[in-house]
Amino acid sequence: MTTDRLTLTAAHDGFVFTAAHAHAQGPRKGGVIVIQEIFGLDDYVHQDVARWADRGFEVVAPSMFDRQAMGFTALHDPAGFENGVKYAMANGPDNAMGDIQACIDFLAPRGPVFVVGYCYGGTMAWLAAARCTGLSAASSYYGSQVAGMAKFDLTCPVIVHLGRKDGHIPADAVKAAVTAAHPEVAVYIYEASGHGFNNDGRPDSDLADAELARARTLALFEAQGATA
Repeated sequence: MTTDRLTLTAAHDGFVFTAAHAHAQGPRKGGVIVIQEIFGLDDYVHQDVARWADRGFEVVAPSMFDRQAMGFTALHDPAGFENGVKYAMANGPDNAMGDIQACIDFLAPRGPVFVVGYCYGGTMAWLAAARCTGLSAASSYYGSQVAGMAKFDLTCPVIVHLGRKDGHIPADAVKAAVTAAHPEVAVYIYEASGHGFNNDGRPDSDLADAELARARTLALFEAQGATA
């Protein structure tokens, strides 16, 4: 599988941003937007793009902080974390939603569109399910602001994944907030995993948990129209 580079235009401000793009391997089931962690389009994002393409999806992963630093990537270390947080705050929700909407509009003519996001992207996936149009389903992984956004109205089915050992996000509190506002939303807590557990090989990642979360996400997407 090869990944190419797209340029897309956000309609709300006309900004031209970049994105990684991969075609579906085999019969196309739909489109998936992969939303990065705060570290940019790093190797873990590209691995996830490949996984979804291998499952039959056309994939777009927008470079969410291009307005701050075109093509930004960072190591998973204190300096990378600091820069990522700085850029996420500077970018704000309107720019993020504008970029995600542009990705939806790019994919939508060829079938249903889904979004999956991790960490920063987990929050953005939840917010996109509330504010963007044209999504068929969303899968949110360990988004730190999901609890604060729990009461937002949702436009599509959503599931949430949390790690029990996550030192940044209190899994039970997030689940309680989401369940109180949206009892229809499944919130899964993975007992063996911490933050970032979708990143294979990371210290907080349990492969069985990661594969179960991926299977649940795929099942959601298939239930919401992802068919070859």
